[in-house]
Parts: sequence; C-alpha cells; structure tokens
Amino acid sequence: MKNISKSLREKILTLTEEYYKETFKNSIIPGKNQIPVSGRVFDQHELYNLVDSSLDFWLTEGRYNDEFEKELSKFVNVNFTATVNSGSSANLLAFSALTSPFLGKRAIKKGDEVICAATSFPTTLNPVIQNGCVPVLLDVSIPEYNIPFRSIKKNITAKTKAIFLAHTLGNPYEVKELAEFCKKEEIWLIEDCCDALGALYDGKKVGSFGDLSTLSFYPAHQITCGEGGAVLTNSAILNKAVRSFRDWGRDCWCAPGNENTCGIRFNWKLGDLPRGYDHKYIYSHIGYNMKMTDMQASIGLAQLGKIKRFVKKRNENHTLLTEKFKAFEKYFILPKATLNSNPSWFGFVLTVKKSAPFTRGELIKYLEEYKVASRFLFAGEISKQPAYKNIKFKKPVSLKNSKLVMNNTFWIGCYPAINKYIIQYIVKVFNDFLRQYEN
Repeated sequence: MKNISKSLREKILTLTEEYYKETFKNSIIPGKNQIPVSGRVFDQHELYNLVDSSLDFWLTEGRYNDEFEKELSKFVNVNFTATVNSGSSANLLAFSALTSPFLGKRAIKKGDEVICAATSFPTTLNPVIQNGCVPVLLDVSIPEYNIPFRSIKKNITAKTKAIFLAHTLGNPYEVKELAEFCKKEEIWLIEDCCDALGALYDGKKVGSFGDLSTLSFYPAHQITCGEGGAVLTNSAILNKAVRSFRDWGRDCWCAPGNENTCGIRFNWKLGDLPRGYDHKYIYSHIGYNMKMTDMQASIGLAQLGKIKRFVKKRNENHTLLTEKFKAFEKYFILPKATLNSNPSWFGFVLTVKKSAPFTRGELIKYLEEYKVASRFLFAGEISKQPAYKNIKFKKPVSLKNSKLVMNNTFWIGCYPAINKYIIQYIVKVFNDFLRQYEN
C-alpha cells in the first residue's frame, strides 16, 4: 500500500509540472495588458511544492515551514526566524514582543515614545498605537525617502524607547549607524524589511542589524507565499516572546503535533496557577494565533531559491528606468540609493517637481489610460489619514518633505516580470505625455 501511495504521489507531482506548463502564461503585452506595479513571479517549482504539501494534509506548520524558517535565517544571517500569517502581523508581533515581561525593566510600556516615519505604511505605525505608545513622527529625505540618521539622533529624548522604521521601497536607511547608536543608548530598533528582502547596507543584509526585523510575503514583495510574513532576531529571549505572542500567548514552545518537549509538562508553577497545570495551557502573554500554514511555507521555500535572481532583475530594471528618466529630470526628482547601500528596489519612485506644468493627478490619469499602473508612496503624510484623526502624535520637526510626498510622489513597477521592452513602452507613454509641455 505504501508503494502504491508513493507511486500515485509521484504521478500527481509529475502532472502538476505539466499542468503549470500548459496553464500559466506570465506575459505582459505593453499597451494591451495593464503593466502592474508588482505581482507574483513563479514557475512549476512553487506549484510542485504546494501540491506536495497539500498531499500531506498537514494544515498548520510542518516540514516545509521548518525548512523555510531555517533558509530565511541563513539568507538574512540571523539566529531565529518565526513565520507568521502576514507582514502586518509580523510588525504587530515584533513590537508586542518588546512589551513582554520577559524583558524586565527594558519592556516597553504605555506612554513610551517611539520614533516613526511621517511617510509610512499604516502597519508599521499601527502596533505603536495599538500598544498605547506615542508615535514621534520625523520627516523623510528626498530622494531617498528615509529619515536621515542625523535627524533621528537629534530628536532622541529620555522618553524614546524604540525606533520602528521601514527601508522605504527597498532602499536601506543608515541602519548600521542607527543600530550602533541604539545599542549604546539602550533603545530598541525594529527594521521593517517588508519591501527590502535582499537589500544590503555596508555589505550586510538589512534585517540583521536591529533587535527585530520583519518581512512580508504578500504577492507584491520580493518573494511571495500569497499571504505570510516573518519576524527575525538574533535574540533567544525576543524569539521566545515573538513565538508566544504568535501562538495564542502560550508559555509552551512545543511545535504543533508535539508535546512535553520540556520534559516537565505537568510540573510547572507559573503565576497564580496550581503547580502541575498543563504547560500547553499556560499563557504568559495576551496573544494571538498568527501562524503560517505549511502550504504557504512550501511556496515561500521555492521562491526563496530565486531571491538572488529576483533582486538582480529588480535592480537591473531600476537602473534602466533611471537611465531613461534622466531625460525627464526637468519635471521629476529621480530616486537615489542611500550612500553605502545596495537596495533591493521595490518600485521606481518619482516626485513631480513643484515647478512642473502638470499635477501628479493629471499624469496618473494619463498613465492609467495607457495601462501603466502606479501607486502613491503608501499613506503619504500618515497623520493626515482619516483613521488617525484623534491619535496623539508628536511632531518635533517640520514635515515639509512628507507633505510633498503626499501631494507629488508616486511609483511604478520594476519587479521581475518587467523587461526592457515594457520599459521602452513606459518611457514612450511618459514621453508622449510630457511632449505637450515642451516649448
């Protein structure tokens, strides 16, 4: 029976590869299909892994997830990786871990101040608010779209307990200098690397500098699991806190399907519980269930095998776009990599100059008409968003650049499905639009 089952499995998996070749055509025809800003890029290996995992019918974390966590740790060069169900959850778990009683006097408490970027994605900011802390919003630089280290250093106060920043659009901030400063001052640093997997600063992977870092595997990102994310750290105690918050807040660390790995499951004495209360049902945090499934991890593992190629292609596309758009510098501020960095570009970002004879809205409308998709730089100046109307922010500096971003900035795609012919079409569309403003 076992041999029959194995033979059937092999047949199914062979057919899966054939199915991919017959079914999926990952092609964009410029002018006919919309050119997305991002999207999934995959081949038969992802489908093979997904079907292989589904045939196990192990519906939570399993063998693929174990391997995915191991390979992510190796790629980013950190000690611990905990996969989760989304990048947003990763951000919530990373920040929540810093409130853990495991950390003693260094645990973040309500009312503590946390430095954030005024221009950001909501889920980098939301965990700060959800944990009762005060966000301190600082302005970003243009054309890097990150907060300069000198500005962060200048705005540290006795109330600053953490810094929580994303590497904007895959462009690293001055993370080495910031990490060294934070360690000296005993300030927590979370690197949101959701848009930046594979980026380097000073020759070292982003995500390996801070106390904690996060990743997202939504289809827009460098690799995808469909949904999914991860929290990475070099600290055993922070990893334990992350996993506890992720797994209902429980104190037990046994993997799904396992029990009594501590050897004293019925001999613990924690809190006000009686000695011998089942360790699988002792809770040290007010947590969630944010685990990844093995099927998602199986896709991520196949994707991770392509990460170097994906990053290389993104950067090649970004370089080509930069070269082509130099002809349009009269109208746009072009993106610039942070000094001493090698980005993993998430998109090609442009800011319409104040002197331009057209608005961002007029240009975006034209691009949409000719099937070139674009996105604004996330939430713009985020405190202006309706969700944050009654939130208490600290704004110790002028946010003039963030306001410019809110009104004039957008980005287009450079992800691996885009090629030089698509870029030629994009440049032509821009050129056709701009021609009407030439003297």
